[in-house]
Amino acid sequence: MSNTTTVPHELQAGAAFSKQSAIFDKIYAGNTIVHYKRKRVREHFISQLKPNSRILELNSGTGEDAIYFAQQGHRVHATDIAEGMQQKLREKTSPFINQLKITTELCSFTQLNELKQRGLYDAIFSNFGGLNCTNELDKVIASFDSLLKPGGVATMVIIPKFCLWESLLIFKGKFKTATRRWFAGKGRTAHIEGQYFTCWYYNPSYLIKRLKKDYDLVGLEGLCTFLPPSYIEGFAEKHPGSFRALTSLEHRFKSSFPFKYWGDYFIISFRKKS
Repeated sequence: MSNTTTVPHELQAGAAFSKQSAIFDKIYAGNTIVHYKRKRVREHFISQLKPNSRILELNSGTGEDAIYFAQQGHRVHATDIAEGMQQKLREKTSPFINQLKITTELCSFTQLNELKQRGLYDAIFSNFGGLNCTNELDKVIASFDSLLKPGGVATMVIIPKFCLWESLLIFKGKFKTATRRWFAGKGRTAHIEGQYFTCWYYNPSYLIKRLKKDYDLVGLEGLCTFLPPSYIEGFAEKHPGSFRALTSLEHRFKSSFPFKYWGDYFIISFRKKS
């Protein structure tokens, strides 16, 4: 795919994650909260899928989710703008590629009109805030209509403008971290492996407003509302009793107002009207 029309900040995000691709899995392999988040997201998404679905995955990273969905009998077209991530994904998923369960394509989610494998798909999936790396989320979700079958589902995991746990860090004197989402209307600079790029934050209402005409909202959950964000390392190991109690609260109130809006992420699913 040609990147000549890709906007600079998307290329910067791709470069950052390419740099991290070699160590990405190792960084998160032992993080209990990351494993919890993946389990929650997968349970939510799988509950929306029909057997043997054809899935278009955006910002697919190193293929952790693609492998899982392939193991459940689905076919996944895994896309990403980061060349390093795509290379790592192909290395990890070669058995599934040979079985035609996983295909790959280097493509930005703002250029889905250029996809070589266009669909139609049974589902579109984007995990862990990949879509926060664009200020053109409206353009991304507008492209879903030509890629999804009637009755198809789109599930996205997005970083919102407010996180309860993160905001409480202000009482520990971490003002910059606690308030970084509050005043980020024009984006907030992030960096990985010395590569800087811009992130934007979106609330569920942003997506609901733009999709409500042609899609039904079928799921909305807060993720890490009561549990801390995964960058607070070692929480589960240092405080096992608190981890169990907070996990219980997560499950009880994940879809309740206002907690579904206050997580480190939210999981949101829409079904295309027939």
